[in-house]
Amino acid sequence: MSDKQYELVQIEELEPFSIESLPADSHGRSGTWRPVRRRLSISSFGVNAYTADEVGQCVVPEHRDGQEELYVVVSGRASFALEGKEHDAPAGTLVHCPPETLRSAFAAEPGTTVLAVGATPGEAYRPSGWEWAFTGFARLAQGDEEGARAELEAGIAAYPEAWQGPYNYACLEACLGNDQAALERLEGAALLDPENVAKRAPQDTDFAPLKDDPRFQAIIGQAQAVGMQT
Repeated sequence: MSDKQYELVQIEELEPFSIESLPADSHGRSGTWRPVRRRLSISSFGVNAYTADEVGQCVVPEHRDGQEELYVVVSGRASFALEGKEHDAPAGTLVHCPPETLRSAFAAEPGTTVLAVGATPGEAYRPSGWEWAFTGFARLAQGDEEGARAELEAGIAAYPEAWQGPYNYACLEACLGNDQAALERLEGAALLDPENVAKRAPQDTDFAPLKDDPRFQAIIGQAQAVGMQT
């Protein structure tokens, strides 16, 4: 028997984060994100709740990937697009998407909440790195710099081989006006994945104050050169 005790909690009791405060790559969602998996320390699958405050807000961004997902419309009403076909989904609807299903959903009523549950069949589950990035930037928006740093550092520790961790940390430092620290983090990200950094950093508004800095241009130039060789 597991040492962890069972737990009952209402979705509304989970800590809410405004999606508008999250990184630009927050997958097109808007409204409120409530992290369920990390709140309950779930280790076997991913699960999160998304609430749209207004009609038309995205609760499931369009994507097609290897994850099997189940969406539960908890409240309100959503409009799901599955393989290009529209489906009305009032509260109580279950939407099952096998891997590689093209799916997206938007709120058809204000206050629509969709619970998203997913994992990749045949693979041991690992929490997605974006969870730490999302929580970190949400904490920064709340004025909790220490908490934001702790989240991003935990994400890097969990995925030391991923470029996104140091890249997001570079964004955080740039937002705080710490130019040297931002450039050092960005350089670390470029060493891990020069192609992605060269593609994204010049367009990232977080780095707008650094665009004319010779050090920034050197990092991007080097990343582009290395990316062209791979």
